[in-house]
Amino acid sequence: MQSDFQIGIIGAGFAGLIAALRLQKTGRHAFVIFEKAAEIGGTWRDNVYPGCACDVPSPLYSISSEPNPNWTRLYSSQPEIWEYMENVVQKNNLQKQIRFHAEIVRCEFIEQEGFWKLTDQQGNATTVRMLIAGLGPFNRPRWPAIKGLDSFQGKILHSSRWDKNYALRNKRVAVIGTGASAVQIIPTLAPEVAQLVVLQRTPAWVADRFDCAIPAFLRKLFHAFPLLQKFLRALLYSFLEFRGKLFIGNAPLYNFFAQRSLKKLEKEVHDPALRRQLTPSYKYGCKRILVSDDYWPAFNRPNVYLETAGIAEIMPHAIRTKGGREHAVEAIIMATGFEVAEVTTDMKIIGRSGRELFGEWHRTNMQAYKSITVSGFPNFAYLLGPNAGLGHSSVLLIMEMQMNYIIDYIALLETKNGKAYLDVKPAQQRAHNENLQRQFAGTVWTSGCKSWYANSQGLVTTLYPRLLRQFRRETARVEAGEYDLVQA
Repeated sequence: MQSDFQIGIIGAGFAGLIAALRLQKTGRHAFVIFEKAAEIGGTWRDNVYPGCACDVPSPLYSISSEPNPNWTRLYSSQPEIWEYMENVVQKNNLQKQIRFHAEIVRCEFIEQEGFWKLTDQQGNATTVRMLIAGLGPFNRPRWPAIKGLDSFQGKILHSSRWDKNYALRNKRVAVIGTGASAVQIIPTLAPEVAQLVVLQRTPAWVADRFDCAIPAFLRKLFHAFPLLQKFLRALLYSFLEFRGKLFIGNAPLYNFFAQRSLKKLEKEVHDPALRRQLTPSYKYGCKRILVSDDYWPAFNRPNVYLETAGIAEIMPHAIRTKGGREHAVEAIIMATGFEVAEVTTDMKIIGRSGRELFGEWHRTNMQAYKSITVSGFPNFAYLLGPNAGLGHSSVLLIMEMQMNYIIDYIALLETKNGKAYLDVKPAQQRAHNENLQRQFAGTVWTSGCKSWYANSQGLVTTLYPRLLRQFRRETARVEAGEYDLVQA
């Protein structure tokens, strides 16, 4: 029995598009993309909160084979990124290979045939020889367990589930959280709401953004001389790789950027008492470093109030803090991030001997081999999966490096008969992950703070512990001896 397609891709966000483009480039066109929504885009389709933008410079936050000379700002906004993704799909005629409204709920590896059977929410089944998961880490909102939340009679919004039809102008609003989405929402809303209460659990480190418009003449130069934009991309990559050393033990670099952030705080916040409340007590970079030039200045406004006492309960029309203060509000914004370090999904991925991937990860820890393949789940690759995130650069780069490895994997698979499959050896995966965790020693990520980088057991399961150049070397090629070749 032959599979319907050689390759199936789940998700039409950046991961899915990067996978599809690389397959096209290598002459592999027998693939299909499954997208649960009506449109492509993933994170950049779903996140439409006020001020939503990327915190990586645009020339680096784009696909290497699809440079965009039309970026209007150094840090692009959500609409512009989504438009870029749609243009990539149209330019490369990918829409013909995308099935929309096709949420995959079950993936089962059929050992006797050596292929994957994918079933969508409507019961339609498709078989593929190779499965690539491009699910993305930022699609499962985290809702905090707060007493009385269900009793609130105003409007509750989550940053990733925004209601664009609800007007916040001139309302009393609370923002719970001070992470990457809050740092964009707060300064955007502050000038238009009557009152903004920011409920902070932990103050954040903030770095300079230096955002600016890209002038028309420079965009014309990028069109005329593509190598100029390629040079800018290389320059940004090199700078971020250099700065990335501060996370992994370079003390002079660490001290320089940490002190720069503290001086920025002193310059941008006028009230000394407020500055103390906004000063982090953990190491720079242990949690995600925020990038903004207008977040801290927003607290100088008379209608913005920083609350650090912690939430005791939410009442029908107010939030009461542990200090006894009540903040009357009409809307609450949950800027509380996503479930990243521990997978929570209804999708079932069933490998050999009935093993279920997400259930195993939930019981033990998320782990893969080189952040891509998983023992017991043959002919399967995960883009931006366990330990594939970055604290210092663009994750699009790491996904492209992962595709280098996956293409080599597919090429090796193609040399075998149609029912054969490759399964990474358990000892190989175990040794790799033990080595990964050892590499976190001495980094800022294991310096004692609590962040979404680590799971409930304290293991960092989301980030890669070194720089991109090392990841590139590790994923350059597949070593056949690290895999069991099984004849179905």
